Amino acid sequence: MSKKNTQRKVIKKVRKVHIWPTLVLCLVIAVVVDGFFAFLLSAFTTYVVNSKMADEYEAVEYMAKIYDKNSSAEDDIFALLDEEGRTYFIKDNHGKIIYQFGKNTIGTTSGKIEIIGGQKSIGSGERTAIVYLDNTTEGLFVPNEDGELFINPGSIYNFAQNIQDNVSQQIDTKKASVDLPVWIAINVKGGTQTFYGKAVYNFSPSDVFFMASMVIAAVVLLGCVIIIIVINLITTFVRHKKMTKIFFMDPITKGHNWMWFTYHGENILKKRKYASKELAVLDLVFVKYRNYCVCHSVAEGEEMLYKVDKLLKENLKKDEIACHYASANFSLILIPESKEELEGRINDLLKKLESIESDHKFTFHVGVYLVQPEKGENGKIRKRKDIDIEREYNNACTARTTLDDCDDSGVAFFDEDLVEEQKWIDIVLDKYEDAIKNEEFLVYYQPKYDPKTRKLKGAEALIRWDSPEFGFKSPGEFIPILERNGLIPKIDKYMIRHVARDQKAWLDAGLDCVPASVNVSRAHFMEKDLANQIKNMVDAEGCPHEYLEIELTESAFFDDKKAMIDTIYQLKDMGFKVSMDDFGSGYSSLNSLKDMPLDVLKLDAEFFSGDLNKNSRGEIVVSEALKIAKNLEMLTVAEGVEAKAQVDFLAKNGCDMIQGFYFAKPMPKEEYATKMDDLATPEDESIAVVPDEEDEAPAGENDTIG
Repeated sequence: MSKKNTQRKVIKKVRKVHIWPTLVLCLVIAVVVDGFFAFLLSAFTTYVVNSKMADEYEAVEYMAKIYDKNSSAEDDIFALLDEEGRTYFIKDNHGKIIYQFGKNTIGTTSGKIEIIGGQKSIGSGERTAIVYLDNTTEGLFVPNEDGELFINPGSIYNFAQNIQDNVSQQIDTKKASVDLPVWIAINVKGGTQTFYGKAVYNFSPSDVFFMASMVIAAVVLLGCVIIIIVINLITTFVRHKKMTKIFFMDPITKGHNWMWFTYHGENILKKRKYASKELAVLDLVFVKYRNYCVCHSVAEGEEMLYKVDKLLKENLKKDEIACHYASANFSLILIPESKEELEGRINDLLKKLESIESDHKFTFHVGVYLVQPEKGENGKIRKRKDIDIEREYNNACTARTTLDDCDDSGVAFFDEDLVEEQKWIDIVLDKYEDAIKNEEFLVYYQPKYDPKTRKLKGAEALIRWDSPEFGFKSPGEFIPILERNGLIPKIDKYMIRHVARDQKAWLDAGLDCVPASVNVSRAHFMEKDLANQIKNMVDAEGCPHEYLEIELTESAFFDDKKAMIDTIYQLKDMGFKVSMDDFGSGYSSLNSLKDMPLDVLKLDAEFFSGDLNKNSRGEIVVSEALKIAKNLEMLTVAEGVEAKAQVDFLAKNGCDMIQGFYFAKPMPKEEYATKMDDLATPEDESIAVVPDEEDEAPAGENDTIG
């Protein structure tokens, strides 16, 4: 799974509000609790009602039995039953009313109820009765699947309220109870007739109070559950907001972090209203931030990052965003009206940032990548779909890296040349190991001549890449890339082995060999066992040590000085010569000469730029450098010499060797072998030799490899 998809899933999980599951759970609990309570209340109320119905049932049952067992004249029976004063009527199987006393208000709902207890002996115990609801009690009871009547939970609250209202009314009329009628049906005459007697549920104020209390308890319980749900929802929402804020917060600036930027940045770039605009993704870097922390403190450095973040946010427009990315980097998305307006805004922003603290003037580098509008198949502008915020920001970073060698504030825009450059970097990093394995790297040699005798005194081994796929490449096209990525030691070893192999072959052929210098990078030179590594590689090729010279750049002397000196002594004890390249290009050259036991000193080509005869100060510096080297018993090499006047001046002042285009360019080893017994012949006695493109001096610290 890609890093981007993983990141999106993490963001989605964090931003997902987990309130609905909690809400559903709480609602389920509320419904279950309320339903259980309603069922309990209904069952209990039904039990109470059925208990109260026992006496009424026995009275109706008694009347029905009198009618059923008596065979006397019907008028006498009905008169006897009428004296009970209870409303009743009798129906036959065809639904015809045989006799009726009082008003018939029977309803349509019927069912069974359990008669519990009773005071009379007749029919005492638990019995089942068939009951019809009265018109005034319809809806109060409902039958279940077994036909049993239960208090309807849906109407119990209204029923209780009605009871309470009736009680209040009846208290006003000095009546201290509430009567609710139902009809009890009992089969008589062998089942050919049905006796219907009106029974009355009698509720006293205490019964009403009990039921009202139960209703209030149910309401309170339900209210508590609702309150708990609301509190839980609010707590969950607040906790989620806090966690989201922490997840998207940068710990140093207390503002937004990269995760927040990627989420919101892609949304902004994909907005339809900005589809026709060029949107700018910026990488802004606080130059020399680490130096500031060293000179002050990390805490003060972080305080400056906080101020930078705050200033950036103060200068944003609607929908524009900024965040602290990492270390001293900040990421921004701006929505400019034009490129000119964008440049003006960035320059104004840089001015504010440079003076963010009155006691210091800071510098900032800004890389800009302009996200272009997208067009559909019909050529019309469409909403951006192909957006990868990490890719866009990386392009801005690539543009910004072109300012790395500049100490002043600056702005760089990404273009297609940088794309090609990045592709080439990827090719070098991907192919260099295969190139080493297939020996695509070639060793070129540039001779060093005695300026007086013009005899060959030495050579420098240089590298070229003859790629079957990409053609012939000068060292400036690949050496700096390998240096920046810490891969140059492999090239060092490759060169040492091949130079030792060439020297051994020439010695075996009887040629008059001279020492050849091989550059060793500062990164490689810090290895504690470097001297033994070099010795083992040279010995493996069978080359005498005196024919190999180990060359260091002056910048290497700024690293671990003690380790450097120890390695130099080890190499000298093994019979290798050690030289300093680019003397004079740094600021501690004399101090380095004082401490380093070197054999050869190479004067940097910058010493010889221009006409020495027209620059007395230059003559003085070069002549004194040659004197110092002679007094320290060091051989001297002048590199980059291109004119006869330079050669004459160096010969006059005791320079031991000349290396430069005046005498010879770097050449393949086969051509170099032919020069070993020849005197040097200048290619042009009057003008400097203009180097071919492939022989241009490479960029980078390790330029002697080139």
